[in-house]
Amino acid sequence: MAFTVKQRIVLAVVPRITALLIRLLGMTLRYEDRTEAGVTPGYAIPGPFVFAFWHRSLLACAHRFRGLDIAILISRSFDGELIARTVELLGFTAVRGSSNRGGPTGLRQMERAYQDGHRCAITADGPRGPVFVAKPGTAQLAQLVGAWVGTFYVLPVRAWELRSWDRFLIPKPFSRVVITWPAHIPATEVTEGSVQAALEQAVAMAGPNFTESVVD
Repeated sequence: MAFTVKQRIVLAVVPRITALLIRLLGMTLRYEDRTEAGVTPGYAIPGPFVFAFWHRSLLACAHRFRGLDIAILISRSFDGELIARTVELLGFTAVRGSSNRGGPTGLRQMERAYQDGHRCAITADGPRGPVFVAKPGTAQLAQLVGAWVGTFYVLPVRAWELRSWDRFLIPKPFSRVVITWPAHIPATEVTEGSVQAALEQAVAMAGPNFTESVVD
């Protein structure tokens, strides 16, 4: 897509600054994995695999999963371009497309990324919500490639919550960050509904009453 001169300047400068700030902030964070019994955290599973998470967790995810060459689906928009360039500086592979813009193209590119051995991650309620409502893209990709689906939720214990559609979270420095991993969905059971249910379970696991397994 074509950008104005002002947008090109922003794209040349902002991603570099943002990636640096994410690295600096991330150095102060302490991550804690919570898993259901027998579940392996996604970063310890080699690709190819399909993962889904909520859009509000993007910032903490960008630091925790940096350098793993994870393919992430990002919308074709100016904001999406900012995010794509930022995450690429952090060691992700940006795949362009969404349910709103370039959806079929994005799905085909994610299929290619999966076949190339990547872990593939999708913000299930992105790029514009509604918040906490999974769109079909995750299930469509998994069904297309015959993949299991892993879901997770990333919750900083102390964070600023923006007044955006996704209730975006910015971890406060030196916060503990909880990452939850519910049971993965077998390929034969992947549907839009099962993805939604697993993501809701991931959120529930971030609450104080879940004690099945904690890995520092």
